[in-house]
Amino acid sequence: MAPTQQHPTEHTLALLKQLIAFNTVSRDSNLGLIEWARDYLQRLGCKVRLTYDPSGKKANLFATYGDAPGFGTVFSGHTDVVPVDGQTWSTDPFAATLQGDRIYGRGTCDMKGFIAVCLSRLARLSNANLQRPIHVALSYDEELGCLGVGGLLDDLKAHGIAPTACIVGEPTSMQPVMAHKGKRAYRCCVQGASAHSSSPLQGINAVDFAAELIAKLREMATRMRASSTWDTAFDVPYSTLATTLIKGGNAVNTVPEHCEFVFEHRFLPGDQPQSVIDELNTYVAHVLAPQMQAGNARGHVRFETLASYPGLAGTEQDEPVAMAIRILGAEGARKVGFGTEAGLFAAAGIPAVVCGPGDIAQAHKPDEFVTLDQLGRCEQFFDRYVAATTLEEEPCH
Repeated sequence: MAPTQQHPTEHTLALLKQLIAFNTVSRDSNLGLIEWARDYLQRLGCKVRLTYDPSGKKANLFATYGDAPGFGTVFSGHTDVVPVDGQTWSTDPFAATLQGDRIYGRGTCDMKGFIAVCLSRLARLSNANLQRPIHVALSYDEELGCLGVGGLLDDLKAHGIAPTACIVGEPTSMQPVMAHKGKRAYRCCVQGASAHSSSPLQGINAVDFAAELIAKLREMATRMRASSTWDTAFDVPYSTLATTLIKGGNAVNTVPEHCEFVFEHRFLPGDQPQSVIDELNTYVAHVLAPQMQAGNARGHVRFETLASYPGLAGTEQDEPVAMAIRILGAEGARKVGFGTEAGLFAAAGIPAVVCGPGDIAQAHKPDEFVTLDQLGRCEQFFDRYVAATTLEEEPCH
């Protein structure tokens, strides 16, 4: 028998409409959404903390609802979304559009649908019935490599705020996820020396040396794939390396003096990501640098870290994972290749599970959507989780 379709409340849909209307593409400010959410949560009686980026144009929000002693669960979501540039949409990406059982809009799936559910369900709770407080965390720049939430976690630590669990509501089709890969992203800048292309030995061809480094990365990636340290619970069961962007040179008849490329390392929990950059630096020092500097000391290679976050290495015995499995009636918890802020919460000593409405396959695409059923199931999950962990009542089944 097919499972009964769930439907979200009108309040959740109204909040999602409001959230989608905020254009919070990562390159822009998220303060409009954050300040609106702050005001909404303060009207509910929440204590709200904001932590800003160095420019003051972006902020994290951490809200606590309830005066009960101790610390409870954090329901966490990121407010930034990926750009729509170059994508062909059938609807306005910054207007939540209901068609059939789907709501279209940038961020409906990743991950404003989850945020809307949390804000909506929080309004239905009574402070007097809470045995533990409930927290809501909203971050910035997750899509740029989980850059913002670190400031929020530092602020919590500095003020002795120690939540006991975290639910990160990334789209998992409302299935619990206990582990995901970590990521490091780098920019490699190769500085050569320009010359007329008819006299190439008078210059240092930065594009050529960048190509050698990219070939080295491919060789390292092949070794990773052949490694015995696979984890077949992941859809891609080994760590990966990939070059994703490159630019260099300025004319067809000029030896290029500069080339840069971007690459990323997505690694299994337990792998040592530093080993990749260490091997590349050794290769540059012993192989490329002697060639680049033989006739011109200006040649060099520099690596810059653009983003870094740890993997999540939870187990089905971790309290939030076990609770999610039980409430959802799932056979177990999954492991996924995409990264989330859950790894950072876990590294800060806050056990985490990833579980949210929508399918990750819809994220970042034109005509991104979340279904009404997924939002309804998320509402049900929120209510049951709070009842089991905060109201100290057994969730309904």
